[in-house]
Amino acid sequence: MEIKRILLKLSGEALAGDKHQGFDEDTVSEVARQVKGIVDSGKEVAVVIGGGNFWRGRTSENMDRVKADQIGMLATVMNCIYTADVFRRFDLKTRIMSPFACGTMTELFNKDEAVNALEHSEVVFFAGGTGHPYFSTDMSTVLMAVEIEADVVLSGKAIDGVYDSDPKTNPNAKKYDTMQMKEIVDRQLGVVDLASAVLAMENHMPMMLFGLNEKDSIIKAVNGKFNGTYIEA
Repeated sequence: MEIKRILLKLSGEALAGDKHQGFDEDTVSEVARQVKGIVDSGKEVAVVIGGGNFWRGRTSENMDRVKADQIGMLATVMNCIYTADVFRRFDLKTRIMSPFACGTMTELFNKDEAVNALEHSEVVFFAGGTGHPYFSTDMSTVLMAVEIEADVVLSGKAIDGVYDSDPKTNPNAKKYDTMQMKEIVDRQLGVVDLASAVLAMENHMPMMLFGLNEKDSIIKAVNGKFNGTYIEA
């Protein structure tokens, strides 16, 4: 598959590294180094980041779900502001777009502006999720990928692919090299939430899931040499 335009999804937990919370600067700098090489090679990169290194709204059982999700959206904004700043240290031009106003910290999402920026070698961060509660950053990832007509979603996680069971609890868990998005939906594997998987399947948006902490994992994914799971849509 020829890849020109990429939507890179980064989990907040992966950006936290071994700290599990907040930011690990070495991890984020390594991501920036790889993205710099990808952009310099002529490819276009947009980024969505989860908020799990600060807040996971769905685990907050003692508060209103809408408010919990709103905090999660703001966590993704913080992650994008930090990561975009690290990217700029690597001489990357960045823009942060969100579906709601955040003063002067972000700009409102506009497809034409986003695509124009990508075509001029800027890395565009999509912060704030969908702007609505009850939708995960998986959903905003697929939605943004479809809107900007990306070729593929690259998903860098703390785990290195899709397994038939949890490898943390089952040492014999089997990792899939390739699979169909329909399998994710039918078996509800949970590596991508159900609504997002359906949207990807309906819009023929493939995904490549891999471990972010593997050496040159993003570059390998772009070059088709990664060790994760390719999900055909």
